[in-house]
Order: sequence, then structure tokens, then C-alpha cells
Amino acid sequence: MGSPTRLLIAASGTGGHLFPAIALAQQLPDYKIEWLGTANRLETSLVPKDYPLNTISVEGFQQKLSLKTLKIMAGFLASIWQTQKLIKEHQIDVVFTTGGYIAAPAILAARLQKKPAIIHESNYIPGKVTKFLSRWCDAVALGFAGTAQYLPQAKTVYVSTPVRSQFFTPQPLDLDILIPDDAVVILVAGGSQGAIAVNQLIRKAAPAWFELGAYVVHLTGKNDPEADSLQHPQYISLPFVDNMAGLLQRANLAISRAGAGAITELAFTGTPAVLIPYPFAAEDHQTYNAQEYKDAGAGVVYQQAELTVETLREQVSQWLRSPELLQDMAVKAKALAVNDSAERLAKLVRGLISNC
Repeated sequence: MGSPTRLLIAASGTGGHLFPAIALAQQLPDYKIEWLGTANRLETSLVPKDYPLNTISVEGFQQKLSLKTLKIMAGFLASIWQTQKLIKEHQIDVVFTTGGYIAAPAILAARLQKKPAIIHESNYIPGKVTKFLSRWCDAVALGFAGTAQYLPQAKTVYVSTPVRSQFFTPQPLDLDILIPDDAVVILVAGGSQGAIAVNQLIRKAAPAWFELGAYVVHLTGKNDPEADSLQHPQYISLPFVDNMAGLLQRANLAISRAGAGAITELAFTGTPAVLIPYPFAAEDHQTYNAQEYKDAGAGVVYQQAELTVETLREQVSQWLRSPELLQDMAVKAKALAVNDSAERLAKLVRGLISNC
């Protein structure tokens, strides 16, 4: 047997970047994998110890030229040099990245070392890094098929976005309160940052849902000073959970941001949703992600600035009064899911190596 294929995975920062990369790594048990990240982000705790973590310092560029921009530029050039050194020392055969700031030094170092590179773009509207660097990638894996129109010069392949391995097996609910099996559960998730404006709407609308028998599990994020202000036997408030799979498997309905990871997990678990796109997302990409879900009949979309307590209260109450509507939306949500996304991505990586 020859030596194993050596893969460098560059994924950093948020669960949206890390979870698909981890899912890919788990599909390549015969590969020797090195991880490229930064020292102060989520990868230090989320990336399995099987994959040695190598860290570089990299930041996003400011719009205006300044002393700080020049400093960031110098750091960026240093990060390319460090990544090249890593590719040489570990004899890396192929580089894979899920975008974000870390993708730029990874892809450019791969090019300079004449190694193939793949980027996975999970959002419907590709980020600046993907738009700029996709032409230097041997393949661009897409989370949404429609994204190809925004990358006319790239070799695009639709694979969807892989979900965490926990989603493939039933997970315990693991909450402090006992929820009856026949009760409707509404999961509210504002993303890893939380969403104080959305939280305030939920706390005002929720009493009407309690009257209709629903339970609300509210993930508030860590920065909401009023997180504990609503008390009710059918309401549980948590800053965040590690067990998102268990919650989504049990939830009958979600009220959520529309990051690509969230949309993928909602579809995978067949969860109807009220989607409230994060208003400050780059290129407003969450609105485009959400529109795909809405167009499939799996949910509704409201812009945060326009959403009132009354609208939210009545929309959810209508579904609670007509469970057949929720069931129909759940079927449509499930139809969006691509269960073998990680396998498709792994096949793309393996194919790239065999063609080199």
C-alpha cells in the first residue's frame, strides 16, 4: 500500500464553516488530515483531536486604506507563507476550505505549491472570498444549486451542505422540563450570536402559544440581559445548546435565522420554519437562503425590521390551530434535504486527487 492521501482542511470561525468540514473529514478515514485555523476561534474546541490543528493569524480587510489595513496586509502575506510551509512540510496533496478569511491564504498557498484546491460555498449568494478566488480553485462545491449563476468562471458542483453526524441518529431531548409527547414544540434559535430584537418579539408573542398548548424552547444567545424575564411552565430559555440535533428532531416548528447551516439542518429534520434573516449578513445572503425554503413551501420569511408581535403571534397561532398545515410543510422541508451531501463532497475530493 502507498502512503495515505494528505488533505489540508482550512475552516475557521463559526459552526457554519466548521460543521461541513468536520462532516467531510469523517467521510475520509483513509486520509491523513491536517487542520488550518486560527488560535482564538471555535475550531480550538470543535475540531476533533484526530485532526492536528495548525493556526495562523488572518483578518478581514478594511474598506479604506489605513495603517491597520497595511498591517493586516503584511499579516496576510505572512499567513500565505506559513500555509505554503505547512503544505510542504506535511506533503499535502489537496486543500479544502469552507470559505471565510482563512480560505484566501489556503487557496493562494495551494496555487503557489501547485496543489489542487476546493472551496465549499454554503450560502446562496457567494461571499467575497469565493467570488474572488473561485477561478483559482479546481472545483467549487455548492450548498445551493442556484449559486452557480453567480460564479460563471468557476467549475461548480452542487453537493448541498453536509450536516453534523449527530443528525443521522435519534438524539435525546436532554432538557430540564418534561415535555408531553403529544405537545407541539416551538424552537427559537437566533444563531450563534443570538438575536435580542427577535427575543423580545418571542417573549411578547409566546403567551398566546402557551394557551394553545405549545411549549417554547428559546435559545437566546449569551448577550440578552432580559433572557430570564419570561417565566412559564411551558417555556424554557437557554443561552445555547450543544444538542441542536435533538432539539430539531423533536421540534414541530422553528423560528430561526437563515444561515446556510440552519437551513440545511431544518430541511434535514423536516422542520417547518418562520425565517427571520439576519439583517446585517454580507450581500444579504440570509434572505436568499430563506427564499429557497419559502419557495419550497417549507416556511415563511419575514424581514426583522417589518416583523411585529401581532404578525408573528398570529402566524404561529394559525399553524398551531391547523396541525395539518405544519405536517404538509414538514414533508416539503424534508424534500429539500440531501442526505448524502458529505459523501458527495468526499467523492469530489477523491475525484480531484485521482485526476491529478
